[in-house]
Amino acid sequence: MNVTREADNSTEVTLSIYMDSEDEEPFLNRSYRRLAGRVRIPGFRPGKAPRSVVENHLGRAALVQEALEFMIPESLDKVLREHEIRAFMEPQLEVLDLEPVSFKAVVPLEPEVDLGEFRSIRLQPAEVEIGDADVNQVLETLQYESAPWEPAERPVAFGDLVTLNVHGTIDGQDAINDEGVDYIPQMDNNLPLPGFSVYIEGMTEGQEKEFTLPLPENSAPEGSPDKECRFRVEVISVKEKRLPELDDEFAKGVRDGFESLEALSEHIRQRLTEDAETTALRELERNSLEEVKKLSTVQASELIYQREMESIREDHERTLRNQRLDMETYLRLTGQTEQEWQTQLRPQAEDRLTTFLVIRKLAEQEGLEVEPAEVEAEIERLMENSAEETADGLRRMLNAEDSRDSIRSSLLNRKVLARLVGIVQGDDTEDAPADPEPADPEVEIEDTGEPVSGSEEPEDADEPTAEAAPDTDGETAAEIPDASTTGEQSNG
Repeated sequence: MNVTREADNSTEVTLSIYMDSEDEEPFLNRSYRRLAGRVRIPGFRPGKAPRSVVENHLGRAALVQEALEFMIPESLDKVLREHEIRAFMEPQLEVLDLEPVSFKAVVPLEPEVDLGEFRSIRLQPAEVEIGDADVNQVLETLQYESAPWEPAERPVAFGDLVTLNVHGTIDGQDAINDEGVDYIPQMDNNLPLPGFSVYIEGMTEGQEKEFTLPLPENSAPEGSPDKECRFRVEVISVKEKRLPELDDEFAKGVRDGFESLEALSEHIRQRLTEDAETTALRELERNSLEEVKKLSTVQASELIYQREMESIREDHERTLRNQRLDMETYLRLTGQTEQEWQTQLRPQAEDRLTTFLVIRKLAEQEGLEVEPAEVEAEIERLMENSAEETADGLRRMLNAEDSRDSIRSSLLNRKVLARLVGIVQGDDTEDAPADPEPADPEVEIEDTGEPVSGSEEPEDADEPTAEAAPDTDGETAAEIPDASTTGEQSNG
């Protein structure tokens, strides 16, 4: 083989590789054996025709075309080994000629990452302060959740559970036709249209009412001149919550029971404090990583950025498919051209790649690694709460190579961020305590030499995440109901 370097810099190498007949021959023999078993030639059983007969029957070009699949990657691997070139990711290939075979390879090299004076960064977590108002809000939520809905012998008030028959028309055409729908009128409840709750307030059981509400801008059906919806509503029933007293008896009925209201309040305060401290730590991790990224300089092949943009696009298209949309429809709905959307991807790709490379460099510089035993321990932790009937399948899934790589990457990610938090708080020792939280097997930063695409969770899947998994001990503050969202509320 004749190899020339057309371009050579710190981030990529461009190679032109020219094969001669001696180089091609082993690959052509392989392609002959593959083709001979598939082609039917009169007078010969499948796979028994000599190469010369197969070549005359199909043409030499067919053998060459079949051989390209393995000729190019294997020849390139040999060239890279001989020239001691380590590719950071799959090279970009271009076939130049087939007689004889020649091709060009753009080989991305390991990006150059300089973390700067990151050890000079100083940050502290936000102070955590849980007041009586925070505890009282949770108590009021528990109080509301524990109260059953009971019939109300009075007109509808905001916060009641009202069962309605609702009929709405736009330009004479049915738009809403709901029978026996549950609805909670609230001033901030804008369903089915803003102002609907106001008309429901004050109605009584069995009463019917007709009213008209304007349609929000650009929401009228296509081709309809009407800009309002005419409603006919009938109240079937009205229910209210009769809240229990917040006392020791109430506390005994919460979860497994608490001896007193004071004990319940203290438990809530503790859980809120732990949750707030975890949130503060996550925020400190994010801020610390962002500060390191600001100080860092990254030089990488343009091909790496292009691949990252392609990965983001694939993630986005997968998300759209889950929503039964395609890219063309999405662009039309958002009023963007393909080029405009692609332009928006560049900053996102740069940030994802920088995040990945900076965390990878921190792991390398700080000498952080994950031992096989740590991966095994994490798999066992994830198996702890698995149901017996699904345990075998879950264990097989977690022991798959991709899953183990993801778990290892997650554990390494946690170690890096724990070390970084120690550094920014002035604890620059190698035995800085690790974050006690378990790692999330879905974290996408992998130490494999290649930038990693986003996962299928789509809000934050667009970039390698620097966040830990939530506490999974079954007793987190997240279990305490949020006063703003109750499972019994319905917006019709």
